[in-house]
Order: sequence, then C-alpha cells, then structure tokens
Amino acid sequence: MNNIQIKDISKYLGQEVSIMCWVYNKRGSGKLNFLEIRDGSGFTQVVAEKDSLTADDWDLTDKIGLESSAKVNGVVKKHPAKEVYEIGLKSIELLGVSHEFPIGKKEHGPDFLFENRDLYLRSKTPWAVLRIRDQVFRSITQFFFEEGFVRFDTPILQPTSCEDTTQLFSLKYYEEAIMYLTQSGQLYLEAGIASLGKAYDFGPVFRAEKSKTRNHLSEFWMMDAEMAFFDQKASEDLQEKLVKRIINDVLTGCSKELELLQRNTEILKKTVESDFIRIKHFDAKKLVEEKYNLKVEYEDDMTTEEEIIIGNHFNIPVFIEDYPMAVKSFYMKSYTDSRNMLRAINADLIAPEEAREIIGGSQREENYAKLKSEVVKRNYSLEDYNWYLDTRKYGTVIHSGFGLGLERIVRWLSGVHHIRETIPFPRTTVLKKP
Repeated sequence: MNNIQIKDISKYLGQEVSIMCWVYNKRGSGKLNFLEIRDGSGFTQVVAEKDSLTADDWDLTDKIGLESSAKVNGVVKKHPAKEVYEIGLKSIELLGVSHEFPIGKKEHGPDFLFENRDLYLRSKTPWAVLRIRDQVFRSITQFFFEEGFVRFDTPILQPTSCEDTTQLFSLKYYEEAIMYLTQSGQLYLEAGIASLGKAYDFGPVFRAEKSKTRNHLSEFWMMDAEMAFFDQKASEDLQEKLVKRIINDVLTGCSKELELLQRNTEILKKTVESDFIRIKHFDAKKLVEEKYNLKVEYEDDMTTEEEIIIGNHFNIPVFIEDYPMAVKSFYMKSYTDSRNMLRAINADLIAPEEAREIIGGSQREENYAKLKSEVVKRNYSLEDYNWYLDTRKYGTVIHSGFGLGLERIVRWLSGVHHIRETIPFPRTTVLKKP
C-alpha cells in the first residue's frame, strides 16, 4: 500500500493508498458517510460505505469529531461528476481525538476567528493565503539569486531610526541603553553594497503606528534591496521585473489556491503582459483632480483615496515618481523642478484593485555634504548618523534601493480584504495574542 499526500492523489487512480490526515468536515446519508480530510498538501473526500466496513470502522466514521487526526486506507477513485479524486474507504485508524472543536460549521465573526487564530489556521482560506505567501517568498529569493544579489541580514535591534522616529518600538538594552526594533534594514544595506555590489535582506520589521485600518500591521515582513551603480530608472526596471516574476510564479504555482479563494486573475495576467505605468507625482495629482473631481494637495503625499483611484484608473501597477521632498525621507536624492518644488528622486509602486502601495524606493543621496546637510536640516542627531554618513566619505557611488512589503503584495495577489489575513499570527494595536 502506498503512503501518499493528497496533492499526489491523481497519480494513484485505482490503487489502494494510505493517508495521514485531519477530518475537517463530515456528513452522512443513510448507509454512506462522507469525511472531508486534509493533510497539509491538499483536501479530498473519503466515502465510507457501511456494507464495506467493519462495524468498528463504520462506527468511527459516524462518531469521529471534527479535527480529529486519522489514518485512512482506501482506493483512489475519480468523482463521477467532477474532475476531482476521492478515497473509497477500506479502513480507518483514529490517531488523535478532537471533541467540540471551537470553530464549527456556523459563521463566525472575524474577531472570534483571529482570537482563535491558532485553530483558524486550519481553515481553507488561511491555508491558501499562506501557501501563496510561501510562493512569493520563494520567488523573491530565487529572483535575487538569479540577478546576482547577496542576502545580507541586517540587525533587528538598531540604535536609531531609518524612517519616522514617532513610529519606533523602544526597549531597554542592557544597563541604561535604549535600542529600537527595526523599521528597515536599508541603511545597513547601503553599507553592505560597498562590499557586495547588490544586496538584499528579508525579515520582520516593526512600526508603532497606532492605526486600525485594514492596511496596517505593527509587525510585518519587508524585503529591502540596494544596488550600487543603479539610478532610479534602473531600480524601477528591476522592480517591474521582480513583480512580474512573482505574479507569474503565483499564477502557475498556486492555481489551486487562487481557485479556492475565488480570485479573479485577469488583472494579474494583464500585469505580467503589460509595461507598468510611470507618472510623476504632480501629474498623478492632476489626473485625480481633473478626471475624478477630487480636491488634492499638490505638496502632500498621495492619500489612500488617491492611490486607489490611480490604481483603478490604469488597472496595472503604476510608478508614481518624484514626490515632494518634504514628505519623504532624508536619505533620498532630490532636485528642484520647473515649478520650484524640491522633489525626491523616488517612486512608490501602486497596485490596482485597491491594493495601494506595494513597493517604495528611491535613488539615495550619494553626496556626503548634501546628505549631512539634510540630516542637520531635519534636526536629527549627527552622532546617530555619523556611521551612515561615512559610507559617502570613502568611494561614494550612485546607488538606489527599494523595499517591498510581503503582506501587501500577498494581500493583492490573494484578493483577501484585510492585511491581517496574510501573516500567520498578526500583530496590530488590538491583536497581541495568541
């Protein structure tokens, strides 16, 4: 008898197999019981016929509790009406008993499900979303390997801020020292590229932003990449190539997961086949104002509503370029435009279908004096940033980089509503356990 995984069931048509599994649903009809099982690799149905089983085995199929674990033995059959395969049961062995599983067949609200996330993870939606997340992670790491990048793990404990200092989680670090949980590994990556040329990191980051929207997590995963001798255009070209690679891998490798989630993939397919849009911040604001009759502030960041409008207008990803420097980070290279506005050389990549920003990147200021001047202008501590400024003292080069939010792109690709669904155990202002 073959011990198999459900994902391979079609290879064993007509053969007797054994599957170690959990029973996640069941129903009965006279002398037939139907057990819906999963083993981590997939889902299938076991058909139990009373006349074909021992009294003990039949009794077990009748009384087994939801989420009990079992070993089922039977013959693989093709469903008579569908392109799916099932097991005709010959025997069953109970492995782990489950009584009164808290998440039953009835509808449960999202608060209940996330309070019981450790158990809700067994459901089909988290199963599909987290497998898509795994595929995205593998696509990113394989892409960077093929592009000649070196993984460069940056510290989670950092002495200062990379972004907004108001969003830092602080902690006592030995004696009286204060350290912060990282917002990004970018500044350290910029030091690393002087050794490695192209480098990336991929790990958890933390933002103490007290937001309760569906777009925010307090702990999430970020991929940061830095490239020596890359200007902003070269960086955007690389970002587009990366996103298309991710989408293509998900479309081909996660078709069952997308189908389970009832995800319409037409825009994803269009994204792989199309050139991304590139539009200046001013022109994006103007489009929103003139075509959609929305009052805009040209000197401000893009609002949530504006990002959604831009994404839906083009229905493929859009690079919004060159934001006002006043709303962007100190390390970005800048220029003064024809309207006398100081602008960052940067871009946020806005995804359609209300997914909003999935990547943010910029050309970094490589000039020591200009970077130091910006640090002073923003009243940051020179002592805190001296090490970072030193990277411009010794053989400075043009360089660019970007950060991709793993949960944000997974939410877009999977089509789930709330970003908390894209990470195994979300942390928000209210979700602190399990």
